[in-house]
Amino acid sequence: MSKAFPNPPADNWQPGFDSIGRSLQETTFVVVDLETTGASPKDGNGITEIGAMKIRGGEVIGEYTSFVNPGIELPSYITELTGITDAMLFDAPKIDHALPELFEFIGPRDESILVAHNSPFDMGFLKASATKIKHPWPGHEVIDTVRLARLVIERSEILNYKLSTLSEFFQTPTPPTHRALDDVRTTVDVLHRLIERLAGFEVFTAEDLLQFMKRLPENKKPRF
Repeated sequence: MSKAFPNPPADNWQPGFDSIGRSLQETTFVVVDLETTGASPKDGNGITEIGAMKIRGGEVIGEYTSFVNPGIELPSYITELTGITDAMLFDAPKIDHALPELFEFIGPRDESILVAHNSPFDMGFLKASATKIKHPWPGHEVIDTVRLARLVIERSEILNYKLSTLSEFFQTPTPPTHRALDDVRTTVDVLHRLIERLAGFEVFTAEDLLQFMKRLPENKKPRF
């Protein structure tokens, strides 16, 4: 079953002087998290659960959640990790229904920016699913909160950049649980705390943020 819930509404990098556009407070972000049958879509794995939250100005303006029937049995370790069982997915929509529904919730690419923790994983599964069902890829800009955290939190401050570690670091209300919507809620809280730190880097607009994401983290900057 799928559900969509609308709700009421010291680095030398410098943004360009002509950088204008949506302030971060005015930017709509859609945070996405997936649960899957395995680590890679290349191995025949599929999506089992989708969670998404649409946020703007620190407020949640919509939620989407859906189980997805992947068409294969779940490995036992996935059930142990997530608590999701084959019985829970039996009557769930397949990806050819769930994916277009998710894209409709996300909206047009010029209205929102996608966010995910370790985004190559989530985007990899979504792109593979879009290809499988021959659905056009919408091409939204994507912010990876792992990469953003590496840019604004010095390595000396934190053990690693896992979602559970960032949740503990920022003391988020919802810890990650390997369930899609819970992990989305954690990522939303982490994103908000990371955005708070962006002012120190003179990042105030969506355009600034997208440019800022092209930087190298401190521990990966080239040495000459």
